[in-house]
Amino acid sequence: MASIATIFVCFTASSSSPFLTRFASRLHFAAFPLRSPARKLMSQTLPRATLGLTHPSNIEAPKICFTAKDVDVTEWKGDILAVGVTEKDLARDEKSRFENVILSKIDSKLGGILAEVSSEEDFSGKVGQSTIIRITGHGSKRSPSTPAPFKGLGEAVVAAAKSYQASSVAVVLASSEGLSAPSKLSTAYAIASGIEFALRLTMCGLEMCQGLCWDYLKIIDTSQKQKNQRFRTGPELEKKLKYAGDVSSGVIFGRELVNSPANVLTPGSYGILNLLGRQLSSFISVRELWFSKIDLCLEAANIASTYSDVFTATILNAEQCAELKMGSYLGVAAASANPPHFIHLCYKPPSGPVNVKLALVGKGLTFDSGGYNIKTGPGCSIELMKYDMGGSAAVLGTAKALGQIKPPGVEVHFIVAACENMISGTGMRPGDVVTASNGKTIEVNNTDAEGRLTLADALVYACNQGVEKIIDLATLTGACVVALGPSIAGVFTPSDELAKEIFEASDVSGEKLWRLPLEESYWESMKSGVADMVNTGGRQGGAIIAALFLKQFVDEKVQWMHIDMAGPVWNDKKRSATGFGIATLVEWVLKNGLNAH
Repeated sequence: MASIATIFVCFTASSSSPFLTRFASRLHFAAFPLRSPARKLMSQTLPRATLGLTHPSNIEAPKICFTAKDVDVTEWKGDILAVGVTEKDLARDEKSRFENVILSKIDSKLGGILAEVSSEEDFSGKVGQSTIIRITGHGSKRSPSTPAPFKGLGEAVVAAAKSYQASSVAVVLASSEGLSAPSKLSTAYAIASGIEFALRLTMCGLEMCQGLCWDYLKIIDTSQKQKNQRFRTGPELEKKLKYAGDVSSGVIFGRELVNSPANVLTPGSYGILNLLGRQLSSFISVRELWFSKIDLCLEAANIASTYSDVFTATILNAEQCAELKMGSYLGVAAASANPPHFIHLCYKPPSGPVNVKLALVGKGLTFDSGGYNIKTGPGCSIELMKYDMGGSAAVLGTAKALGQIKPPGVEVHFIVAACENMISGTGMRPGDVVTASNGKTIEVNNTDAEGRLTLADALVYACNQGVEKIIDLATLTGACVVALGPSIAGVFTPSDELAKEIFEASDVSGEKLWRLPLEESYWESMKSGVADMVNTGGRQGGAIIAALFLKQFVDEKVQWMHIDMAGPVWNDKKRSATGFGIATLVEWVLKNGLNAH
């Protein structure tokens, strides 16, 4: 389909709309009040308060209502009507009237104002263009094109709704030429995702209904063959809109985990989960525990508690990891005052058989100083190393979304080796040799190549769960950012089948991936004189060498993929995390469950 721009028609009334905007901390993790004897337990197990006395904010996430209605666009009543248009849609006849049926009807209803304004403002329908028309007593406008542009349309709708204090919004596309029925559903999903995502990000709410009411979506094809055929509302569309909300909640959750400062988000709490035991499925409501900070294992356990019908959680402390011989992971964690916690969530469908078993493994460094090979100098970005747990955020965000969707036919293991890479007298030194849980030895020639060391034991653990496919995600190398830039993640896999699956999923999500080679000859640079391998090679081909390292810890019978997301995990311009990877992973899991039947 052609690229899309947007027209917002804003209808103002004599009384102000009840739309309120609440701006607060980006951190939407709550400090939950204690209602149980756990208060005494907590005071005994947390030896110090959060560094700097910064606490997570207790903010109720905004709610949003999506409904699909098949109505005449000119008869719709609300605050904003958003009309997606292409350059072709703005074609005029000899009397300067719109040839497009939808635009012609709207313009006629508005007495020619639409045509007049578009001419005065030189609005031609080019990508990214938008114009706003304010009319007493009427609606709104904006623009998209494939997943990303249509999401952009949804985000612009929210921006316009905020600016004009709207409480109800309708979205219509002037044409949907070239869109098949499935594509129209995908378009609806993309627009709804953009609205959900933008609304949650700005923490907007409505005084009366606690959300933005998106009343209407109609896609009309004005091509010659399908002129005036309407996009039918019904269960399929309603399902897509709910799916958009579920995925968006996971994306926002993952995004805010990454945004959390390292003094607020730590690997795990001091001993509390150890005292509670390994299994955290349903015997305790984690939300009843108050913490002066948040941590990855608590957030993971809370997912299992919230969706206890499909999730169980296993949290291993350092001693339990030592029993499993996770020397590579524990070597990285050794220097930190915050102890490591190994997270394992398991999703099983509420009913029906399990036809395929998958694992998602995420790098979980809540802060990376570089260790004794400390990050120094311009461009080292040590101040941003809170995002070095972006892989784990993608994994946990996916888990949260799937807990709401509850896909059939698939079992999924979510695995995170959470820790910090710090400096102290107990820390790992350059030249040390560590032993991973599969028995392979690693000479640590660079303590700042720590993520692969934690992933090594996590991948061995994943293979031991009997899974058929594994995808690991990590902010692993600067080399991948140099190769692909800040917007594209690198994909490494020996499996063409798995590559096809993930790229099909990314086509739906709109996230950008690029497959890079696993050049086996580069492994020569990883040989050690005292161990099976070193943990990093030369500067050339750094992302490939890192992927080859991870490959040493995956069973040959298991289909495996590594995604290096060091670039797209963070948006430098917005100084914020992106929630990258979650939408693609959710789509991949769902497709695996359906295709396995």
